[in-house]
Amino acid sequence: MDLITKITAPNPGVFTGGGTNTYLIGKDDITLVDPGPNISEHLDEIIKAGDGKIKRIFVTHTHKDHSPAALPLSKTLNVPMYGRLVDGESSWEDETFIPDIVLNDKDIIETDEYTLEVIHTPGHASNHLCFLIKDTKCLLTGDHIMDGSTVVIGPPDGNMKSYINSLEKLLDFDIDCFAPGHGNYIHEPEKTIQSIIRHRLTRERKALRKLGEAGISSLDKLTKLVYDDVSEMLHPIAKYSLEAHLLKLIDEKKVKLDKDLFEIV
Repeated sequence: MDLITKITAPNPGVFTGGGTNTYLIGKDDITLVDPGPNISEHLDEIIKAGDGKIKRIFVTHTHKDHSPAALPLSKTLNVPMYGRLVDGESSWEDETFIPDIVLNDKDIIETDEYTLEVIHTPGHASNHLCFLIKDTKCLLTGDHIMDGSTVVIGPPDGNMKSYINSLEKLLDFDIDCFAPGHGNYIHEPEKTIQSIIRHRLTRERKALRKLGEAGISSLDKLTKLVYDDVSEMLHPIAKYSLEAHLLKLIDEKKVKLDKDLFEIV
């Protein structure tokens, strides 16, 4: 991890775990990735660690725990912001972030120290990007893959079909480790991806089974049935991902929705 410095923001919580990870890539030509929340002590730590060598700010996605610090840092350091906006509407967005430079899938950013490849990974958010450090084969995953927790997929901007497709997409890349947006480094990337896909599809099959047994169900009722192995305190969060699964199943014509009630086709 010689090229990477990690700073964890002081914003622990149900959605953020121990806090949002901010990464500084490089030593003399630094790319700042996911500056995180606009908390003064966090900004001060980033500026100190950057030591005047931060040249650009990258954002994996524009949720409020990942990008709000981008604009104040961009102004303070006089450096451009890179990223993209969501395709539609989302209540989770940081509206202060407007990229100076829009990043697209397969974009390459080269410095004298390292090369970054942009990988568009929609699912958690339509504008979600991962950044592969080609020199070290380490992928900065944002919220596409997190350590110790499954990722929340919240419609309408979150999309379960896109999420699973984006996970499968990463299997085509030569990756040795993940640097996630929350938690610790992950050193078995392929095994991790396969485990996440398996977990998601297992939960989806359970949703189909429980819906079949219920005959017809509201989202709230089905959440209790499908996540009966999870603390009820987490059901309001789990409901987002269950809705994303059900919308995927509707698209696949396996489930139908009528007046807020779901039913097997």
